[in-house]
Amino acid sequence: MTGRRRTMVLLGAAWLGLASKAAPGAGTASAVIGHGDPMQSPQWAWIHKELLQRGPVVFDNRVRVTGPAFAEDPMRVPIAFDASALGEVDRIVVAVDRNPIREVLAFEPLRVRPSLSFRFKLEQASPVRVAARTRDGTWHVGSVWVDAGGGGCTVPGATRRDGSWSRMLNRVDARMFPGLDGAGARVRLRVMHPMDTGLVAGIPAFHIETLVLADTAGQPLLRLTLHEPVAENPIFSFDLRDAVAPGMTVAGQDNNGNRIAARVSP
Repeated sequence: MTGRRRTMVLLGAAWLGLASKAAPGAGTASAVIGHGDPMQSPQWAWIHKELLQRGPVVFDNRVRVTGPAFAEDPMRVPIAFDASALGEVDRIVVAVDRNPIREVLAFEPLRVRPSLSFRFKLEQASPVRVAARTRDGTWHVGSVWVDAGGGGCTVPGATRRDGSWSRMLNRVDARMFPGLDGAGARVRLRVMHPMDTGLVAGIPAFHIETLVLADTAGQPLLRLTLHEPVAENPIFSFDLRDAVAPGMTVAGQDNNGNRIAARVSP
């Protein structure tokens, strides 16, 4: 082999090596399926098996996930996601790799945009996952890394410390605002609840399990299944696809059977 040909072969091999390293982070619909986790997290295998039921996976930057680089308050870490670029989405799962309880919530955007903002508890620095399932059964996964001082899941919330939780339990504040693009509407929903993880000595798990937003005819617009890592007194913001007549309702319950019921104010 001549020196020139040898040099070209080596350069070609080096280029292929760089391309293979870049592929997991490509984050498009052509990204690696089922492998190549861009976060390189050992907990990903558990999330894929237990929460996504080993379904086909694409690491996809069309699932936009935004969160702070560092969580100043690990008990109330803001996160937002938007999977609208995927088209039809029937289920979204949010998980935190390094939390003692990894599953945060599941969201069925029946007649709302597949986007949501809320706050959650973070025990330590971790990847935060948002997996959106399209109609063909494929999970499209977006991720963001959030650093933290830690402890968000293993300390009591503010309403536990001052004892005010029982006076406000399951009180709902729900408002509707004009949509950002002139169509539909934005809904902001807050439910007063301590959302105890069960990881604090002497305080058992106590959290909201389900929330359903319905139109005036009682037809569901969205469903939320919540788990312990959702922040105390959770606040959710989401966008309706179309204009809805005033009189929407919110219903749900917590894991002790306490009911949640309210009407959304225009």
